[in-house]
Parts: sequence; structure tokens; C-alpha cells
Amino acid sequence: MIGAMAESPTPARPLTLFGRADLQIHTSFGDGMDDALTIFERVERDAFLDVIAITDHDDVGGALLARETFEATRERWGFELVTGIEVTTLHGHLLALWVDQPIPSFKPLERTIATIHEAGGVAVLPHPFSLLTRSVGRRTLERVLALPKEQRPDGLEVASPLAKGWDAGARGRRANAERWHLAETGGSDSHFVETVGLAYTRFRGRTSDALRTAIDARATEGVLQGGTPYRAIGLKRLAEQQVRGLSVTPRKVLGPKVQALAHYARERIAAR
Repeated sequence: MIGAMAESPTPARPLTLFGRADLQIHTSFGDGMDDALTIFERVERDAFLDVIAITDHDDVGGALLARETFEATRERWGFELVTGIEVTTLHGHLLALWVDQPIPSFKPLERTIATIHEAGGVAVLPHPFSLLTRSVGRRTLERVLALPKEQRPDGLEVASPLAKGWDAGARGRRANAERWHLAETGGSDSHFVETVGLAYTRFRGRTSDALRTAIDARATEGVLQGGTPYRAIGLKRLAEQQVRGLSVTPRKVLGPKVQALAHYARERIAAR
């Protein structure tokens, strides 16, 4: 009788001087399709990333829940976690990294950047100039770069599967090197566990502290590995995510305002 084959061990992370960080991952707390634990298990199994950031739309709750799960199972993981938010500003999306408190949405870009800095975080422009999603434009970027330091972004996501447009990709990378001098970053903007790590930030070191030091020093590199594996995800899950994106995020952002308006209306009716 042939015995059962042993499970393949988790591959060891390569011993290199440089680490890899995916700085834009969404969970099912928001409009992502997988919970934090599922994402952690995939990252650990692949042994490719050293740092990941959870950045659900306009709500720090997903990152805080992910951190709670991460700390409760800390001995299982060979990577580090950064808490964050993808904030919707009046001028496009903005990543708030190393924050663990709410950052108000629908404010001017420069005010949101200043709020992130006041909270001790790092501000990165994701998928800039993209035609596929709400993104900060080139004119807006150049305008805020003329403002005081606290209102200027720290990084520019030059590697993203969603960075599609005339000024994105190689052109954006070249303009950053020649004119803007922001830290290069990469992020998958993953809403499916299958896409985690498709784009990443390369930096000297292997820890979140080393990553932040590299961003501050403008010594990072954004790397794009490839396109979205649609076949692996499947049409059903792709469609389900679109539905989540159209329902979960607006409800999280507008919910408190709608509830406040309803409360006001009830008070007015009761006062009559």
C-alpha cells in the first residue's frame, strides 16, 4: 500500500538585502472578497512578501480588525502588517499608511495629506492619473507639491495594475524621477486573494520600520509583476466584487450622514 504523500512545506523567504511590500490590499470588511486571515495565509504560503498593508476604503476598521487577527496569531506569520486606509478625497484616492484612526473622506487632497501627517502616517498617491478609477491628476499633484511640506504627499504608486493612462506607468515613473522626487511605491490594489503581490514596493531591509525609513529617504522602487489572473478568480467572483464595490463602500462613507439626516427629519416631525 502506498502511503499518503507529505504536504509540501511552506517555502522559505529568500535571504536577500531587499524586501517586498504590497501597500494596497482590501479585505471583506470593505469591498474585498477575502477576510484578513485568508489573505495572511496566502501571503505566508507564497513566502514572497515581507510587509503588507490593509487599506480598505474610507474606513480604518478593516485594518484594525486585521491587526487584531494578526496579533492573535502572530507566531504563524513571517511577514509584518501595516494598518491603513484608502481615503476618497475631493481630488481622487489617497493611501493613508501607518495610521490607526479615522481620516475624514471627501476633503481637499492637501487637507487630507496634512491630517494623515498629523496622525503620524505616510501619504501615498495610488494608481495616479489612471483612467480606470478615481485618481489624482497630474495638475493636482503639481499644485500640492508647491505647498508646505506637511501638505505634500510622501510617495507615488508607480506600479499598479490599475495605473492605465497617458501619464501612468513608465511616463509617470520618468516624470517622478525628473520632477517630483517622491518615493516610488507599488501596490496590487488587491480585492481578491489571487492578486495579492501583483505589484509591490522593493526596499532595503525586511521590516515595516525599514520600509518606512526607505520611503522617507526616497529609496524605494515600485515593481509590477503582471496582469490580473481573471481565469483564476472566475467570472462569478469578479461580478460579486463589482456588486460589493457598488454597495459596501458608499454605505460606509455615506451611512453616518444619511443616518444623521434621518434623525434630524424624525426630530422635525416629532416637534410638529
